[in-house]
Amino acid sequence: MPRTYVDRILEHWYEHEDAEALVQGEQRLTRGEARRRLFRLGHALRRHGLRPGDGVGLFLANRVDSVLVQLAVHLIGCRVVFLPPEPGPGELAALVEQSGARAVVTDPLFAERAADAAGRSAHAPALLGLGPCEQRCPDLLALAAQCPAERPEDVPAPGADEAVTVLYTGGTLGRPKLAAHSHRLYDKLMGLAQGDPEDSRASAFAPMDPGTDRVLAATLLTHGSGHLTSLQALATGSVLVVLPEFEAGAALKVLREERITATMFVPPMLYALLDHPECGPGVLPALRRIVVGGAASSPSRLRQTVEVFGPVLSQGYGQSEALGIAAFDAETLASEGAERPELWRSCGRAIAGTDIEIRAEGGTEPLPVRQVGEVCVRGETVMLGYYEDPVRTADALRDGWLRTGDLGYLDADGYLYLVDRAKDIIVTGGTSDNVYSRVLEDFLLTLPGVRNAAALGMPDEEFGEAVAVFLATAEGTEVDPDAVGAAVTAELGDLYTPRRTVLLDRLPTTKVGKVDKKALRAAWEDAALPAR
Repeated sequence: MPRTYVDRILEHWYEHEDAEALVQGEQRLTRGEARRRLFRLGHALRRHGLRPGDGVGLFLANRVDSVLVQLAVHLIGCRVVFLPPEPGPGELAALVEQSGARAVVTDPLFAERAADAAGRSAHAPALLGLGPCEQRCPDLLALAAQCPAERPEDVPAPGADEAVTVLYTGGTLGRPKLAAHSHRLYDKLMGLAQGDPEDSRASAFAPMDPGTDRVLAATLLTHGSGHLTSLQALATGSVLVVLPEFEAGAALKVLREERITATMFVPPMLYALLDHPECGPGVLPALRRIVVGGAASSPSRLRQTVEVFGPVLSQGYGQSEALGIAAFDAETLASEGAERPELWRSCGRAIAGTDIEIRAEGGTEPLPVRQVGEVCVRGETVMLGYYEDPVRTADALRDGWLRTGDLGYLDADGYLYLVDRAKDIIVTGGTSDNVYSRVLEDFLLTLPGVRNAAALGMPDEEFGEAVAVFLATAEGTEVDPDAVGAAVTAELGDLYTPRRTVLLDRLPTTKVGKVDKKALRAAWEDAALPAR
């Protein structure tokens, strides 16, 4: 039978059984303890009637047992369906229904919402708690404690085009889009973990000293970033430390006390860490790598990261539909960034085994170098399609190429530069000219006193869409909106001049840690934000 990524992890967990494997606060599991708990969870899931190919919804918080139950679902040949915390009740219920999950495993924190979603589903999935729940659903951990600590047997290998993992990636109300991936994604991860030199750019956590890294999972385990962070750490034999919730002070403490060598942040998390009063040069001597991804990053903030922590910064670009597209390792950025400052705006080059083309809307041929168009991707990390959704699959995947919905361009050396999401372009000025929100946000973050920034297009009778900017300002700092507008005009031209400016203490973020532009737009439309 072909070796899976779970086999790769278990190879480490059979060696040096007393070495640490999983950590969360006071909970510390050795490799032997983690292996035995994993096997027990696999048997416990089977006792609830789950069989290979069944879907299992995971509505979980960041904790050690969440990592293990996800591994257990794959261990027994079932399909992982990640249920993230951000959807509302109706969307969550639609997600459970469309995924065809036969069971939903919920953290006690989410049990009420999980019970509601499962109850609305026509196929009535079983509800299991990852611990005692007020909903009186079976406690999977208690059941696992009574199960054997040997590996479950008779698990068939997954088919070549069988969906083994399903990730939520938005959609319309009542019709979620679920990106389905096959075992090829995990075969790719195994190649990265084994240190294939051709794949060095693609590995967020290819260990510098195999088996000695200590990796912090700070983003949600039920999203692509947290999922890949945890699996790449475990597949390299590294210790995985799980951060239950992100707060800059708490994260800084864990990074320091657990001697973390590698971690992954989305940009707002990184910015909050940099702005913490206890963060400064030398505060994290063990840290060797910070991967930043999941959203556009500010070049000025990236430079600040290197100034504070040294040449430890890597970048990664992917999405639920293609969990690895391009990457930029710390060594390259440190060596070439000084001579080529434009590289700070790049998200790297295509990872090995992946092709990137820039195409015009509806086009099939690549555009010339440096011409902006839609980023299209082909490779092993691209999804099979949207689960049980052939219409939207056909729209996103054409002749093996994924249309990402991101706009960008390639330079002559193959470096990719993103300028916007297609849906975030601001069409203004009455001439159908495009304002790229990332270009504007990157500049705003260079201004004194601005800690974070978001640019949106708001409906406007005169301009079609008017540029509105939302700025999170540093405490004790006065930021003059007129001066901001003048600086933008001077640097980027009249087209980018903000017509409305809002100053805030902080910008709202999603559960994943990205700036929540939907919340900003809704608050503006409800007149809950002051224009300045």
